[in-house]
Amino acid sequence: MKNKEQQIEEILTRGVAEAIDREHLKERLLEGKPLRIKFGVDPTSPNLHLGRAVSLLKLRDFQNLGHTVVFIVGDMTGMIGDTSDKDSERPMLTREQVENNMKNYLEQAFKILDKEKTETHYNSEWLSKLGLLELGKMASVFSLHEFSSREVIVRRLSAGQRVSFHEMLYPLFQGYDSVAIKADVELGGTDQRFNLLAGRTLQPKYDQEPQDILMMNLILGTDGRKMSSSWGNTINLLDTQNDMFGKVMSIPDELIMSYFVHCTRVPMEEIAKIAEDIVTGGNPRDAKMRLGKEIVTLYYGEAEAEKAEVYFIETFSKKQIPENVREVKGEKGMKLTDMIVEAGLAESKSDARRKIEQGGVTIADEKITDVSTLIEERFNNQVMRVGKKDFVRVVF
Repeated sequence: MKNKEQQIEEILTRGVAEAIDREHLKERLLEGKPLRIKFGVDPTSPNLHLGRAVSLLKLRDFQNLGHTVVFIVGDMTGMIGDTSDKDSERPMLTREQVENNMKNYLEQAFKILDKEKTETHYNSEWLSKLGLLELGKMASVFSLHEFSSREVIVRRLSAGQRVSFHEMLYPLFQGYDSVAIKADVELGGTDQRFNLLAGRTLQPKYDQEPQDILMMNLILGTDGRKMSSSWGNTINLLDTQNDMFGKVMSIPDELIMSYFVHCTRVPMEEIAKIAEDIVTGGNPRDAKMRLGKEIVTLYYGEAEAEKAEVYFIETFSKKQIPENVREVKGEKGMKLTDMIVEAGLAESKSDARRKIEQGGVTIADEKITDVSTLIEERFNNQVMRVGKKDFVRVVF
């Protein structure tokens, strides 16, 4: 069992890319005074994924030391749109889109956070009340040069791309969130550096002590690019146990250790031993199996993680068809692409065609590669596999 000082050191280092002001924050943590730890997330998609969970796990670490987490759903900033990590302007979302996206955000966050130690807000509570004078007061703290010198903005301006005025307002609104909830500390990814500093800059304007900042590393998705809902390479907190385990098993081997550090709470000393074992000839697949179990256990418990491991081994390693395969209704002469979409195994007809063309669809162990394939009598009561993990039984 680690003592308090060791716990604090791990909070300040594990998965942390940068801390501002590290020594000041460490001193306050050692004093033991309860702090208000801010984390905001814009509902730009319906799912929270493991990339977001990196910060959520850190927030839980703070809660374990007795601090209050302030979880802000950016229903107002979500409509405006943050382009911190985008190479083009993010279109503004409608209120309806944002409300639909954020329906289950708190439920997902509480898979990790202690609900009793979490204060929740929607930032429309205060941003919707801001007047022109207040906006002018905030804007006076920043210069156009500070905004336009950001790397992503420089690239877009150099390429002659449009930078809208509302993009310049976004950091002000995120910064004002810190003022509204009197944040002592704010967490966010490295792509949020400018926005995080906005809160630290604004707070003295409102007679508040500037917040300390912890910037977390960004993790890569299942395809080796930054984890992003728009790229579809995410492992979502609402994925089923089997899907979550299977997605973990699909990540590139070089990401295994990063996932152990950022997406689990396996002790760092043990992670070092796992890394050493791989370097000295151990099978990365064994480490990945352990990783899959650790991650699924966080969200569904140990018993369900054990089941997910068995399912994966039986389905993929032994190439067995799982029991109780879901039935889908097919009709003779129906286009295969249509049935795949109607069965919920592809997001669109073009997605279904892509899966077929890439050899990801089999019926009765026959690989189907012709996108014009029609459902035939011989497919009746046969198992169709789409991708690596989805099985259905075709019935007429």
